[in-house]
Amino acid sequence: MLTIYGVYRSRAARNYWMAEELGLAVKSVPVIQARRVADPFAADAPFNTASPQFRAVNPMGFIPAIDDDGFVMTESLAINLYLARKYSGPLSAQSVEEEGAMLQWTSWAATEVEPHAVRIVLTYDVKAEDTEQGKATIGAAKVGLRSPFAVLNAHLADRDYLLGDRFTVADLNVAEVFRYAMGQPALFDAAPRVKAWLERCQSRPAFKAVMTVRAQEAD
Repeated sequence: MLTIYGVYRSRAARNYWMAEELGLAVKSVPVIQARRVADPFAADAPFNTASPQFRAVNPMGFIPAIDDDGFVMTESLAINLYLARKYSGPLSAQSVEEEGAMLQWTSWAATEVEPHAVRIVLTYDVKAEDTEQGKATIGAAKVGLRSPFAVLNAHLADRDYLLGDRFTVADLNVAEVFRYAMGQPALFDAAPRVKAWLERCQSRPAFKAVMTVRAQEAD
């Protein structure tokens, strides 16, 4: 059985979504981020990323991690690529060229989009969006995101999904990164094809199922 370490309010949501798409039975181990715990080392602290038991799974202390029948893996986007290839189906690559494209788009999202988008999310997480520093951070992140939004908007001019006419793991991975920027609707208004693509991705039953569970978790 596939075990996913991480709460749904984390990057683990990407892996829960992928598992849902694939129809996999999952054991969920709700590891919370240590930054969300007053004293992560306290005897009564919830299982968190600083807990020795979790560091034994991922010494880096980040969620998610998976244990797939004894194969332990970290890094959420790479995990999804692994799951797509292992379990095949329409979400996986149908040729070496498609596999290359999936790697390209996933790497692009991780390097060109996520660093900026995460800064937006973290600013809201600490309720600093209305402070001078918070506004500056969000403003700089939005500037950094303009080019990636424009690139993806142009790419989607003649296709519904990243690889053409079907939803794949590439769309799932990239959509989960772009989700972090949803607090800034002006970015999507300036890139209407990106907005429509993200809505298509998020209309999938598997995504909605994961978000339902996520909404039930404590803040």
